[in-house]
Amino acid sequence: MSAKLLMSIAAGGALGAVGRYVMLVHVDDWLGSHFPFSTLIVNVVGAVAMGSLVALTAFFWSPSDEFRAFLSVGMLGAFTTFSLFSLDLFNLVERGDAMTAALYAAMSVMLCILGFYGGYHTLKQILT
Repeated sequence: MSAKLLMSIAAGGALGAVGRYVMLVHVDDWLGSHFPFSTLIVNVVGAVAMGSLVALTAFFWSPSDEFRAFLSVGMLGAFTTFSLFSLDLFNLVERGDAMTAALYAAMSVMLCILGFYGGYHTLKQILT
């Protein structure tokens, strides 16, 4: 593990974290905070981006290890947030809204998996 690789991940992580924060604020302003739409949208967007990146690098582009880590581990890893998803879920359960919590958990898992596959297959079709 080189210093260059670690610095690439750190730089991507900084951009991803700022991007997540900006998106969370704007989505909450737009849709409100009664349901954790902001985290759901960030995670789905991140899943689509990760699926697209995997297809792009599998079929069309071979970036350096550092740039691949910058994008995937750093930027997208910091942009998406399972820990915030867990906190949102916990808060829904704590306030006694188990049905909303279950819906949120199911939607998050299903939409993120579908987003990953959608991004992957869309880019695969375009690139091959």
